[in-house]
Amino acid sequence: MKILMVEDNKSVSEMMSMFFKKEGWEVVFSYDGIDAVEKFNEDPTSFDIITLDLNLPGKDGMQVAQEIRDKSKTVPIIMLTARDSESDQVLGLELGADDYVTKPFSPITLIARIKALHRRSQVSEETVNEEEVKEGNPQFDIDTGRFKMNVKTREAFLDGKPIEGLTPKEFDLLHTLAKNPKQVYSREQLLQQVWDYEYFGDERTVDAHIKKLRQKIEKSGPQIIQTVWGVGYKFDDSENSSEK
Repeated sequence: MKILMVEDNKSVSEMMSMFFKKEGWEVVFSYDGIDAVEKFNEDPTSFDIITLDLNLPGKDGMQVAQEIRDKSKTVPIIMLTARDSESDQVLGLELGADDYVTKPFSPITLIARIKALHRRSQVSEETVNEEEVKEGNPQFDIDTGRFKMNVKTREAFLDGKPIEGLTPKEFDLLHTLAKNPKQVYSREQLLQQVWDYEYFGDERTVDAHIKKLRQKIEKSGPQIIQTVWGVGYKFDDSENSSEK
């Protein structure tokens, strides 16, 4: 695995370098936002994971995340933040980060988060490869008439219009809900199935992704992600459904 770690604190970088080396991972360090974007743009497909500090010289982490997402919708991003503000964490997720870790953090925790994100991306790739070898592979993995989804091409359509700009986690979240229409998922279940680990009670990441996903869905058609108050969320594209 190759990691781009964007962190202006060299002590933190040096500490993590030892842990990455122990895992056998290659790491490229960047100490400011401008350099981070330049390093990523040199070869956007070469990195498996990006860890991104929010407080950076040159360009802050929010700007860097946005520019990386403009180039790649698929590379997993973990934001590292010393800020306690919930709005900063939610904004980071809305800009396309897949996860966040609050400083000070345990290196073991960050390693676990990286492994979880990488494992999920590998599962997605394996699923695509399996679909490619199936004889008579259908054009869409999910097709309800109104809603269509192709896992291989990572595309989703509602009423014939593409749902554009989906990040990896937004696509996986939509796929998890859509493959079992009208089944209600709790936030805990979505964290386990989409993120592949537990957030120890911190469920804001689910709500942030649902909010952003809904905004993108509404550009293509009626809302198909419904809230079940006190329980969680479900997919329902029936014509008589309405957001609750």
